[in-house]
Amino acid sequence: MTQPFPFAAIVGQDEMKRALILTAIDPRIGGVLVFGDRGTGKSTAVRALAALLPPIRAVEGCPVNSPRPEDIPDWAQVPSRRIVSRPTPVIDLPLGVTEDRVVGALDIERALTRGEKAFEPGLLARANRGYLYIDEVNLLEDHIVDLLLDVAASGENVVEREGLSIRHPARFVLVGSGNPEEGELRPQLLDRFGLSVEVASPKDIEARIEVIRRRDAYESDPEGFLRRWKREDGRIRTRILAARAALPALATPEAVLRDCAELCVALGSDGLRGELTLLRAARALAAWEGAAEVARAHVRTIAPSALRHRLRRDPLDEAGSTVRVGRVVEEVLG
Repeated sequence: MTQPFPFAAIVGQDEMKRALILTAIDPRIGGVLVFGDRGTGKSTAVRALAALLPPIRAVEGCPVNSPRPEDIPDWAQVPSRRIVSRPTPVIDLPLGVTEDRVVGALDIERALTRGEKAFEPGLLARANRGYLYIDEVNLLEDHIVDLLLDVAASGENVVEREGLSIRHPARFVLVGSGNPEEGELRPQLLDRFGLSVEVASPKDIEARIEVIRRRDAYESDPEGFLRRWKREDGRIRTRILAARAALPALATPEAVLRDCAELCVALGSDGLRGELTLLRAARALAAWEGAAEVARAHVRTIAPSALRHRLRRDPLDEAGSTVRVGRVVEEVLG
């Protein structure tokens, strides 16, 4: 099977690529929502991230990617106790998916052939410690949205049905993409995304030509194109690993905490999730850039991505959310 388009070879869309990289450095940021026109590389970037991400260490054959044998759920029959490297899971959640497919259900085959009640894991189990990707997230059915909200809040999937009582960890980074013209996202789910990004087709002729050139080269000779970009993808992966290692020791001055709080108050964002996301994203950005501490510049850079989807609608202000955030950033941070 042909590998995804290389992450490093994506032309432009710098804010989207940066947001995806930051969630790879610190998954606690809470995921990325990518909204934009069709054909702007949304799906390409997410699938490219899957090939780029460093592998995880997990018990061989564990359906929930447990990092240690003692973390394997009681219901999972895993004979091996060997720890192996496996690709970071990136699981697609398709539109029209059933609830059983998402959360898991009774294994009908074993029930019929052996008379045993056994659990068949769903997509949430496979996505644990990885990414759950939803294309056209704004068209997702309401009852699936409710399931995702419950699991995202607790980090645990609970299944109580058909005589089964199952629990397993389900901690994943939620990545959603969609076209805003096709429908709005429910506010409850919108708030669960740490960062949001707006993408558009490049206006520069040279940039558009380069997009065409690279895509044509990839389709004509996938293996050769992947070889040419392997080193650049490797450099990004190395920087992600270095940033992860540096993150715990990164200093966060008190002034940065104040900047985050003042920005969110000035924008009128509800709750404290905005401040926490802004701080985590700024810290991850500082680690990505190799800084010794988080600075106001990091907060300024990441503020639009962390806050634009948390704004209340203002019928008296026709400016877009990005413009409104930028205006407040200038007023508060100077």
